[in-house]
Amino acid sequence: MLASREKLWYAFNEEKLVYVKRKNEENGSAAMTVNRVVVLLGFVSGVAVAVIGTLLSQYIASLPKNSPNHQDYRHVFIPLPSEGRLNVYEEATLDVAFPSGHLTRQLEVENSAASTAEALTSLYLALEMKLSGKQKKAVKLFQHAVALAPRHPDILNHYGEFLEHTQNDVIKANEYYVRALTYQPNHEGALMNSQRTARVVEKLDRRMLRRIDEKRNALSAIPDNNAALIRAKKEAYFQHIYHTVGIEGNTMNLAQTRAIVETRTAVAGKSIDEHNEILGLDAAMKYINATLVNKVGSISIKDILEIHMRVLGHVDPVQGGQFRRTQVYVGGHVPPGPGDIHYLMEEFTLWLNSERAIRMHPVRYAALAHYKLVHIHPFSDGNGRTSRLLMNMILMQAGYPPVIIHKQHRHTYYENLRIANTGDIRPFVRFIAECTEQTLDLFLWATSEFSKQVPALSQDTLFTERPSTIALEDDSSGTGDDDEDD
Repeated sequence: MLASREKLWYAFNEEKLVYVKRKNEENGSAAMTVNRVVVLLGFVSGVAVAVIGTLLSQYIASLPKNSPNHQDYRHVFIPLPSEGRLNVYEEATLDVAFPSGHLTRQLEVENSAASTAEALTSLYLALEMKLSGKQKKAVKLFQHAVALAPRHPDILNHYGEFLEHTQNDVIKANEYYVRALTYQPNHEGALMNSQRTARVVEKLDRRMLRRIDEKRNALSAIPDNNAALIRAKKEAYFQHIYHTVGIEGNTMNLAQTRAIVETRTAVAGKSIDEHNEILGLDAAMKYINATLVNKVGSISIKDILEIHMRVLGHVDPVQGGQFRRTQVYVGGHVPPGPGDIHYLMEEFTLWLNSERAIRMHPVRYAALAHYKLVHIHPFSDGNGRTSRLLMNMILMQAGYPPVIIHKQHRHTYYENLRIANTGDIRPFVRFIAECTEQTLDLFLWATSEFSKQVPALSQDTLFTERPSTIALEDDSSGTGDDDEDD
């Protein structure tokens, strides 16, 4: 009996030990599972924190260094450009004005590196074509290289050398040498080339200047009551309006523009704004002819506001004649903030009426006035039209007819403005000189003995010959550099 009880006791305890052992094993397995889950969660949390931290640091890095609430735009812009080589803004300023994400900038850098590599390949091929005498292929390859890397000094310098020695275009070559020095001032090749060609370019510019003066004098010798001259002036008036609004995108043709100005009749299928743009420019030109043509050396801010009020008055009477109150953006150029406009316009009119500005050649004076005003961009709309009217007012004061900028050459017009923003005003001044000479040629042709009418500028008649240039300095200065301090 006792033995049976002992056997039962041992069997019970053994079963209990097995049960406890099994429970311990199960608890141990559960503990290991929990530990694994904890480790896994810790790892995932660490990765998430690292990713969030990286994204947050990138976001903070992409923000402007100074919030607009604490710093206005006046601290990141040079108030007014000088008349020679213009350093209007730096790349850092554009980064402040246009904040972008780190990823976007990284992609831009990668794309830029790829473009530069392709541009250099194109450059080497162009040099090979040049040595082989295949000029047409070389031109296309050089142009492709410049398009891909427009700021690479070696590419700009080599293309300038090709233009100078192979194409015999010293003026354009000098522009590329100067552009190369804009991005690398100590570039040895571009520096030597620029210095060597500078005097030749100056001589060619002065020759162009004299030619324009001779044509202006020939036109001034024609009596005001000459019937052909009267017809030419009337035709040029309509063409000036047509091309000026056309540059801004107006789709009216020359006949429609003439009908609106003469009869005030609406053209079917055209917007009200397009009609009002034409009427506004007509009003502004009549105001200039009646009040400002003889007002040399005393142009005020009020006069410029009066011009703008008429330019924009029919389209937007609220904004017409008023400085803008918000920030605007013009392609790659960021104009000064609205808080700086009144000060800059006062500075601009001081320069506009200064003796040194008035003593410049009228074409250069007019072109610089145009550029300075459009650079400030004081209005929410109508800046280009107002600047071109101011330019023509200065030219008319000097005895020139209003210059017509062909709307089909709007790309060249805007491209030269863009180049001026990067540091070289001369291509824009030369472009205005080309337009001036072309306009003079039209008047002289129209008043010749057997001509009957002025050819419509809707025909592609501009710049059929090699582009001509003007001098950057006053004849009276006697120096090779006439940069004014604003």
